[in-house]
Amino acid sequence: MSNPYLLLTPGPLSTTSTVKEAMLKDWCTWDHEYKAIVEQIRLQLLEVGCASKEHYTALFMQGSGTFGIEATIGSVIPSNGKLLILQNGAYGKRIEEIANVLKIPHLSLVFEANTQVDPQAVERKLVEDKAITHVAMVHCETTTGILNPLEAVMDVIKRNNRIAIIDAMSSFGGIPIEVEQLQIDFIISSANKCIQGVPGFSFILCKRDELIKCKGKARSLSLDLYDQWETMEKDAGKWRFTSPTHVVHAFAQALKELDEEGGVEARHARYRTNQQIVVEELTQAGFTAYLPRELQSPFITTFLYPTHIPFAFEHFYNFLKSAGFVIYPGKLTDANVFRIGNIGDVHAKDMERLSEQILRYVGVTKYEN
Repeated sequence: MSNPYLLLTPGPLSTTSTVKEAMLKDWCTWDHEYKAIVEQIRLQLLEVGCASKEHYTALFMQGSGTFGIEATIGSVIPSNGKLLILQNGAYGKRIEEIANVLKIPHLSLVFEANTQVDPQAVERKLVEDKAITHVAMVHCETTTGILNPLEAVMDVIKRNNRIAIIDAMSSFGGIPIEVEQLQIDFIISSANKCIQGVPGFSFILCKRDELIKCKGKARSLSLDLYDQWETMEKDAGKWRFTSPTHVVHAFAQALKELDEEGGVEARHARYRTNQQIVVEELTQAGFTAYLPRELQSPFITTFLYPTHIPFAFEHFYNFLKSAGFVIYPGKLTDANVFRIGNIGDVHAKDMERLSEQILRYVGVTKYEN
C-alpha cells in the first residue's frame, strides 16, 4: 500500500518501504537475537556520534523525544544542582517546563527566535552564577529551523567546567556531530528524526563517568536514565520495561540505510539540497523565508505568510495535501508562519514536485517569466 502523501515535517517523517517492512514480524523482548540487535544499535549510535565506547555509552528510553529529554533532565541534575537553559524557541521553553514540573532550580537565558544562542552571553552568565552546574541547549530549534552554534557553546560550557545537555532531536544523524571531541556529556535524539526510523523511543548518548554519577538521582521510576542503562549493561540489550520491538527493528533497518547512503555526511548533503530547492523555488513564488540563509538548518524551513496573494494556511495545507504533500503549521507567537520539513525519505525530485504545486497555487508556473 503506497502512502497517500509525503510528510514534509520534522518527524514523524516519510520512511522507506524497507523500514516499514521491518515491522511486519512480532518479536519477544527477552529473545537473545532481539537483544543482540539492541546492543548492535547502541554501538552504531556511538559511531554515528563519533564517540568511543570506552568513554561513552548509548541507551534508549521508551516514548517520544520529550521522554528522553525529561529522563535526562530529571536524572542527571542533583538536588543541589542548578540548570541554565538556553532558549530561542518552543523546545527550549519545553525544557524550562520540565524543570518547573520536576522542581529543579533553573534559570533561562532567552534569545529572539530569529537569533542564535550567543556563546559570549552564555559565558557571562556562567561566570556570574557559580551555582549553575548544568547547561541545556537545543541544537536545531525546530520552532524556526535555526541552527545554534554547538561547537562555540560547548567550548564555553567546558571552559567553565559545567555539564552539557544537548537536545539534538532534529539534528543527530543529519549533520556531523563529533560528540566526544566536543565533550558533550548527554545528547538526546529520537528514532523518528534524521535516522529515519518510526516513533517509539528516544536515545541518549552519555559520557560514561557522568552517567555513573546519576545513580539514585532520578525523579521518576520509569524515566530513570541510570537504571535503564544499568539493566541494558547487566542483561545485554534488555530494557527495564516493555520495549517497542517493532520500532527497534525498523530503527536497525534505518541505520543500515543510513550507512548505505554514505553516512551522516551524505545524508546532510541530501537534506541541504532539499532545503535549498525549497527556499529558491518558494522565493520565486513570492514567499519569504523567516531566517537568513546563514542561520538556517537543512532540516526544516519556516516561511512567512505571503502578502502578494490571498492566503489562509488551512486552504494552502489542504491544497498541498490533495497534491500529495503534508506540511507543518507555524509555532511562533509573533509572526504568521508555516514550516516545510526537508528530512526523511525525501529527495530533490520530491522538492521539485512540491515547488511546482506551490507555484501552481499562486497562479504561476516554473516556465513563466
